[in-house]
Amino acid sequence: MAAKRPEGVGSTGLDPFAAHAGGRRSTRRDPLCRLRRHLPLEGRGIADKLIGSCQVGKEGFLRGFLATEEAAVPLIMSILREVRDPRDINARHNLAELLFLALAATLCGAKSCVDIAEFVEGREDELKEIVDLKHGCPSHDTFSRVFRLIDPQELSSALSAFMSALRRELGLGSPRGVVAIDGKALRRGYEKGRAFMPPLMVSAWDAETRLAIAATRALGSDEVGATLALLKSLDLKGCTVTADALHCRPDTAEALIAQKAHYALGLKANRGRLFAAAEKNFAAAGEIACFETRDTAHGRTEVRRASILPLAKLKDLPVFPGLKAIGRIEALRTADDKTATSVRYIVLSKLLTPRKLAQTVRAHWTIENQLHWSLDVVFHEDDARTRKDNAPQNLAVIRRLAQNILAAHPLDKPIASKMRRANWSKDFFYDLFTHMR
Repeated sequence: MAAKRPEGVGSTGLDPFAAHAGGRRSTRRDPLCRLRRHLPLEGRGIADKLIGSCQVGKEGFLRGFLATEEAAVPLIMSILREVRDPRDINARHNLAELLFLALAATLCGAKSCVDIAEFVEGREDELKEIVDLKHGCPSHDTFSRVFRLIDPQELSSALSAFMSALRRELGLGSPRGVVAIDGKALRRGYEKGRAFMPPLMVSAWDAETRLAIAATRALGSDEVGATLALLKSLDLKGCTVTADALHCRPDTAEALIAQKAHYALGLKANRGRLFAAAEKNFAAAGEIACFETRDTAHGRTEVRRASILPLAKLKDLPVFPGLKAIGRIEALRTADDKTATSVRYIVLSKLLTPRKLAQTVRAHWTIENQLHWSLDVVFHEDDARTRKDNAPQNLAVIRRLAQNILAAHPLDKPIASKMRRANWSKDFFYDLFTHMR
């Protein structure tokens, strides 16, 4: 059953990759197969539940899935139209169209406003099948002015709205697993003479679906304040929210409890009394149950041991909201005949098994390995020199939306490969908007 192209989108254009299929059965004509094969391991259960619970059988599920695909581009445009236009009434280009063009260009590898303008000029005829471009192709100055003026919170809200709508259309609901929170500096997005204080973005990452669900800027590099504001805007009921030791604070714990979420927060010496109590209690506990993992790759071996002490076995603890247990991760890393050890502590609002603690901590690091790494290596975010006014933060949100769309496409290839294919193949470019897993 072939997926329909969105209304108003042409069907011309060659797919240069079709010739290299090697006789393998294509999953493009079988959305059900795509959904099952390419969801993360944790997410496959979600797809199976959706399929199993469908009242009208497989055909009904496919109709619903394809209807979601067809609605993808209008969905993005309708959400972008909600962004308030800060320009004067004599502005020529439609704001939602400008934002969509910037997103489309970023999906194809554009890194700056100059790149975006050149992309639109080079693909004008194809883009007119989606947007009007009544006044021709916008210049790079137009894109630059728009991103400098837009309130970053408006665009951040658009990202959250798009992800919520997409999850709702696919029947996924709100996140229910591990949600990782972390900040990332836009290292070259600083104003002249302020290299010591680059703009800072805080992202919320759904480790189960491996998608960024929200992002906001941290005014004055106040990551804690930005995180507290971000948490209030999300539906986190039943989630386990993870964050590094910067967020191991009573106000963060209270905010998560108010959201009916659990927390797993890194604990370091910045929480002096609590950290000292954790070290003392584990040292006095002697032999306790643990869960061990061993990974060998790239010439190095790492052994990790996870263990838990419940609140009942912890003594002389300072008060910390919602605390139910403290976990410990011991790591032994060997590379080039050198061995290094490390010990980390995690405060928990829910008593976990050692195995579950290890899985939760590993899930947290996917925000670094799959979001931040991709933004730096594929989107070259750390090299982006856009620095005026609100432009660094707004382009950062566009990158995160583009990263989500590329990651969501079911093709089993790296994000960099999908980006190149979007630039080379018109068909694949359209697929990015119509095949959302």
